[in-house]
Amino acid sequence: MSYDKPLPVISEYNRPFWEYAHKHELRLQRCLSCHRAWFPFGPVCPHCFSESFEWDRMSGRGKVASWVVFHKVYHPGFAKDAPYNVTLVELEEGPRLISAIVGIPNDQIRMNMPLEVVFDDVTDEVTLPKFKPANAAR
Repeated sequence: MSYDKPLPVISEYNRPFWEYAHKHELRLQRCLSCHRAWFPFGPVCPHCFSESFEWDRMSGRGKVASWVVFHKVYHPGFAKDAPYNVTLVELEEGPRLISAIVGIPNDQIRMNMPLEVVFDDVTDEVTLPKFKPANAAR
């Protein structure tokens, strides 16, 4: 499978995230002490500094916290997609992820729009979580 856009750099801290995404599961680290989920990934809970956590399955539901629509092509892999959105999604569980909204024109994106995760298998190894308006057809 050929993919011309940048791919994530997989590290010891984020490897489980990408492995679960490949299985079409959205999972984030959740502290076993204070029970809060977090993103970005790291070796300790950013809320209570506990080193004890698990990779907890998220609902996949969230809302638009912010977004931008890029009209300029900063990477040649995005040339066919311009203009394209980059969206800050606030998950029901609290953490915010940077992703993209798919399935609607950019001018229909709105603050607090309800979203749900979908998965884009961009290579045989990498699956990207993206979001679509909740209750929209896939």
